[in-house]
Parts: sequence; C-alpha cells; structure tokens
Amino acid sequence: MEEHGEDSQDDNSYESGDGDDKPQNRTKQKKKDHHSQGRRPSKHLQQNHELCGESSQSPGFNWQANFSTMASRLRFLLFNPLMSDVTFIVGVQKERIPAHKFILSISSSVFEAMFYSLLANRSKEIELPDVEPVAFKNLLRFIYLDQASVGPENVMTTLYTAKKYSIPNLEKHCVEFLECNLCGDNAFLLLSQARLFDESKLILNCLDVIDKKTQDSLNSDGFLEIDYDTLQYVLKRDTLRIREVRLYEAVIKWADAECARRSLDVDVDNRRQVLKNTINLIRYPLMSIEEFAAGPAQSGLLSDSQVVRLFLYYTLNPKPNTEFSDTPRCCMTGRECIISRFLEVDTRWGYNGTSDRIRFQVDRGIFLAGLGLYGSIHGSQEYDVSIQIVHTHSTNVVGFNKTKFSCDGSNQPFRVMFKEPVEIIPNTSYIAIATLKGNDSFYGTKGLKKICLQCSKGERVTFQFSYASGNNNGTSVEDGQIPEFIFYI
Repeated sequence: MEEHGEDSQDDNSYESGDGDDKPQNRTKQKKKDHHSQGRRPSKHLQQNHELCGESSQSPGFNWQANFSTMASRLRFLLFNPLMSDVTFIVGVQKERIPAHKFILSISSSVFEAMFYSLLANRSKEIELPDVEPVAFKNLLRFIYLDQASVGPENVMTTLYTAKKYSIPNLEKHCVEFLECNLCGDNAFLLLSQARLFDESKLILNCLDVIDKKTQDSLNSDGFLEIDYDTLQYVLKRDTLRIREVRLYEAVIKWADAECARRSLDVDVDNRRQVLKNTINLIRYPLMSIEEFAAGPAQSGLLSDSQVVRLFLYYTLNPKPNTEFSDTPRCCMTGRECIISRFLEVDTRWGYNGTSDRIRFQVDRGIFLAGLGLYGSIHGSQEYDVSIQIVHTHSTNVVGFNKTKFSCDGSNQPFRVMFKEPVEIIPNTSYIAIATLKGNDSFYGTKGLKKICLQCSKGERVTFQFSYASGNNNGTSVEDGQIPEFIFYI
C-alpha cells in the first residue's frame, strides 16, 4: 500500500539523523532536528494512519511536500483524522472511521447529496449501523486509491455498500470477483444474493452454472438456504440437467430445512405449507411410474385426484392431459454428437420380447439424449420400443422412454430419444437397453470396443463397450442392435 522509492532516504534521516554525534557537530545536528519537524512521519507512522485510522502524532508543517503525487497524498489521508471533517460510526461494532467530505462527494452522488444538498447532514459524526466496517473501509479505499481488498468473506457486504453509496466501478469489481469464483457449490447462494441486489449479469451466470452442474448445485448447503421465490424461479426452468425424481427429492430437503428455520415440525402439513404451489412445478410425467409410486404418490403432498390422474397418465395410451408439465427439463445447448459403434450393416435381427443390451462407460461427463436403432428390412414399418439406461452396480434406471418409431426400410439408424437427457458420470458403468416389438430389422457387425470422438470446441470423448451379461437377445460388442449413442457435452 505504501510508496517507498523516493521517500526512503528521508525516512532514514527522520528516524536516525546524520548518525554523527561528535561535539563539534551537535549545533548543526540541533538545527537539522529543528527543520525535521516539518518533514512527514516515518513509514511506520503512515502505516498506523491507514491501518488504525488515527495517530497521536502531528504530521508536522508542510507534510504535503514529502509526497510527489496526488495519489500518495490521498493514500496518506486515507483513514487519517488529519483534515477530516466527518467521522462515520460503522456497524454494530460502532467503529469510528474518519473521512473527508469533499473526497467522498466527488466520487459518489449519494455522498454529495448527504453533505452538500439543501438537506445536507451537518453533523460531524454519522452512524451507519447497517454497514460492515470492513466493507466500508473497502469503499473508502476504492474512493481514495482506486483499490479494493475484496475476498470471499467480505465481497457480498462490499457489494451492498457499493450499491448503497452508488460506486458502480466497485460494484463491477465485486461482481467480477464473484463470477471468477462461481461454482456448483455456491451457485444457489450467489443466485439469491444476485437477485436481492438485482445484478442481472451475475444472475445469468449463476443460472448457467446451475443448468450445467444441477446435481452439484442441489447438493450444496446453499440450495437449502435459498428463499421461496428463488426456489420457485429455478423450478420453472426448462434447462436443468437432472432427472425429475432427483429434483423432487431436493425440493423435499429444502422444505424440511425451511420447516426447521420456522421452528415447525417436519410433517406433511407443514411441508405443504412451506412449499405452497411449488410442489406443482415438479414435472411428475417425466418420472417413471416406479419413481412416482415410490416417492410423490406416497408423500401426501399431492391430492388423491392428482395421484389418480398421474397413474392414468403412466398407464394409458394415448396419454391423458394432466395439470403438470411434461416438457423435458434439459434443452441442451451446443452441438449434438453421435457415435456409431459398427463398421458394417447386415440382415436380419429378430425380436421375441427379449431386450438388446450393451454395457458402456465414458471418460468424461456427458448428457445422453437418445439412442439410434435399426429399423425393418421389409420396408416402412412402425415399432413399439422401450429404451432405458441402467446404472450397472446399483441397477437403478437413470433414463427411460416408452414410445413408437417409424422407419422407411433403409439401413440407417432411427432416433429414439429419452424423456429427458440422462447425465452420464465419467468412468462409471451403465447398460443401454432397447426392447423392440416389430418385424425383423437390420443389425450391425464389426463392432468397435473403444471409440474416441472429437466433438465441437476441441472436446474429446471416449466410449468403451463391453458385453452385458444375461439375456441380451444376442447383442454384443461385435454384433447386434443399438448402433448409435446421441449425446451432448
């Protein structure tokens, strides 16, 4: 913080004199001591001015001459009672911080109105109980020196203070710090603060992180602490990359945390009280019937009629309308990627109710949007099909859809998409399953065990395939169905 260069010699002289104490030089030494009263204080004294905001020693006559620039003079005056015409009593700690009205007013319209308007505050002491001392010192440091000591522990209080006193460049500095340190663990916490301070750019950046790292963000302590409006705001989004049942489970945890904050018992009635209408923002049609039956159907948060209508939705075809959205959450951005695991196509592959299955894993996180499947060798046909992604070790179904697809008789794969993109964790084993009902189809041969694909923006993804044990209708690494995987990074 100090400027040393040109003043270092004067400092040494001020503290130690000539270093020559012979009798014949004592008169000369006294003269020097007399003149030295007009010099600036030592570095140690200046540091006390800045760190403590006060000094018991006078700076002496003509102290200005000891600083070659305006910046160095302002640095000397920062937190210094010298020439100060206002003292702020800051925070619950009531810390006294001296300042200079003119310097503050040329940097802030709020301070200008406070000190120089018709309704100006004439008091020499002003209390600021809602401002943290560290944040207010950051504000003064920025006004006097164009510097700020912003860190994780004080950035939000500094941002609040900068907004209160209309210092836009300090606001920008705080927001940039937050953006540089934004991650899944703190995205919800910062989103709440950004909405409070109406920082539109920071809000968008927080939402982008929440979209891309939804599970990490929901697992953070910050999610449990968000306010009701922020919860509702996020649940309305179409771009969350997470299975709906996991989102539902996170919302229930938030409700339990909110009950605890309100000193309420954690029961069905109080959960419903704190969640209000947000429970209807969960997209139950995106769950499997098993997920719905095991969780929401038994929660007591939905009415009996809502539960019945949802069970009808799962079991009837065509699907009846429900009051809940069935729009997939994850509207992927970026370029779609497809890997093809066979080098050649052959005929014929039959179906007798048995599922085709292939085991796979990837070396980086992706979102699997769908599978490519071979169609009929007998011209245009329609297939009933069910596709699933199963976590190998837990046997949990992490992606699912039951639908129809039409083929035109060509040997090109036909796309069948999941209800919502499936998050695939790197270096984790999954099984892709397709159950088709229809005529004999084409099938692939000369399959590849390992495929490395160069995607957009230079990303590389490596798929590794292996045999899925059990009844798999003959599909293996070398031959069979499920020729394509459709995904996004």
